[in-house]
Amino acid sequence: MSIKNLLNGRFQAAMQQLEIPSECSPLLNQSNKPEFGDYQANGAMGAAKKLKTNPRELAQKILEQVDLDGIAAKTDIAGPGFINITLCNHFLAKALTEPSNQSIANPQIVVIDYSGPNLAKEMHVGHLRSTIIGDAIARILEYQGQEVIRQNHMGDWGTQFGMLIGELELQLSQGEQAELALSDLEVFYQQSKKHFDADPAFADNARANVVKLQSGDPDCLKLWQQFISVSIAHNTEIYKQLNVGLKAEHIKPESAYNKDLNTIVDDLAAQQLAVESEGAKVVFLQELADKNGDPSPMIVQKSGGGFLYATTDLAAIRYRANQLKAERILYFIDARQSLHMKQVFVTGKKAGFVADSVSLEHHAFGTMMGKDGKPFKTRTGGTVKLADLLKEAMDRAEQLVREKNNDLDDQEIKEIARKVGIGAVKYADLCKTRTNDYIFDWDSMLSFEGNTAPYLQYAYTRICSIFRKAEIKLEGFTAKINIGETQEKQLALKLLQFNDVVEQVAAECYPHTLCNYLYELSSLFMSFYEHCPILKSDVPPETAKSRLQLAATSAAILKQGLDLLGIEVMEKM
Repeated sequence: MSIKNLLNGRFQAAMQQLEIPSECSPLLNQSNKPEFGDYQANGAMGAAKKLKTNPRELAQKILEQVDLDGIAAKTDIAGPGFINITLCNHFLAKALTEPSNQSIANPQIVVIDYSGPNLAKEMHVGHLRSTIIGDAIARILEYQGQEVIRQNHMGDWGTQFGMLIGELELQLSQGEQAELALSDLEVFYQQSKKHFDADPAFADNARANVVKLQSGDPDCLKLWQQFISVSIAHNTEIYKQLNVGLKAEHIKPESAYNKDLNTIVDDLAAQQLAVESEGAKVVFLQELADKNGDPSPMIVQKSGGGFLYATTDLAAIRYRANQLKAERILYFIDARQSLHMKQVFVTGKKAGFVADSVSLEHHAFGTMMGKDGKPFKTRTGGTVKLADLLKEAMDRAEQLVREKNNDLDDQEIKEIARKVGIGAVKYADLCKTRTNDYIFDWDSMLSFEGNTAPYLQYAYTRICSIFRKAEIKLEGFTAKINIGETQEKQLALKLLQFNDVVEQVAAECYPHTLCNYLYELSSLFMSFYEHCPILKSDVPPETAKSRLQLAATSAAILKQGLDLLGIEVMEKM
């Protein structure tokens, strides 16, 4: 249940009865300080200004009208018209035992574009943020009941593939197998680039391959498909390790839109949106003009007839809006592409490729930085492969787990290390405000203290250990809740805010909001556990059961919240 939505509804009904204009909101929020109650309704000031009346007197009228029977233990008016609401312990206890329902009244079709690695290279740390942020939002929207369509816009087309096909052709002619030749994509790419730069004949062949590929030459397409298949297999393994929901059926690569590109340019030209400029076809966008008033140019076809990312992205946006029937399209692409995405969105709407009712959203993110404050690299200055990063995370986690627990067998340790290591990498990213750069630091992300995945995972295992010690099965446990202590109420209030947080993240696409909530919940649980004994012999049985129920609900919310972030929990650590 959402307390915020319940209270909001009650206050809106009261304001309607008083004939306060409907555009005036109750402005309901959680209180910052205990002395102001649990929630505050701050809308009386704005409504009073509109009605030209005294805000405190209007707040009093609202309070007299609103029905909070059985919900509030105390209400009062503070300052110029803040309405403070202290919730009834009995109401909180009852609300916690009611089934949680996240289904929304009007689910949308939401298309999410994320990950999008370039198949010319192995996945590296630069792909991490898009992949895990996009997947967390996909999980959250699905949990709400939205119809989510994942789209992995892989880069599998373009001039570099002529070079790569030439290299593969050369190695196959020397008896190498495609799988072995492509076992290390980074090395393969470097070899092909070296040949391209050093051998004019190879470079000419590479350019000819591009033309053959674009014209549908069967031999060239066959080599290209071998390269793509091996590349996708690499990526699929990374997604599996990361516990990310992207599968083969979600791949809709650049090449899928080849046949639409001429049509896109022709449509833009017919509407006089794309005009010829120095031999190229360009869309000039006055909506994105610079400070001098010069329109923002977006090239959709080069002078030689080739197409650009903008053309492919316009084809993709039209497909998503018209074929997939998307009502909301989310792009998780780094902040450096902000202008590009604005150009695509404005052009898509102007050209009628996307209806005005469709929400186009670019959710940008910053860069992962090393401790030196520069983009994260290997010690030698190279790009960090994602596979290597994840292996190191699990190795470091395994060392930590072995130091902290001698009672587990080798297989248990490795499984825990996998969950802790992968969870630590993902959470270290997700808990930061998406739009900010962040420092990658092994020590802080693997710490069992502070706002980290290991701390949250440990909070869950602590609850499991309480139930093991009580010799009670955690799953399916139910008991009546009685709230008496301050720590019990604080924990209950936080547990009941979960759905509000999910709703906020679904709307704004900032996963750190959910991370902060889970950290606060874990901290409140630890405080509750310290101050409210559960298994001590002098605790009355009904009190023990009530506290066990609070613990069980905490475990369920922690597990669900971490699952929405794509992070696994375990019963032992």
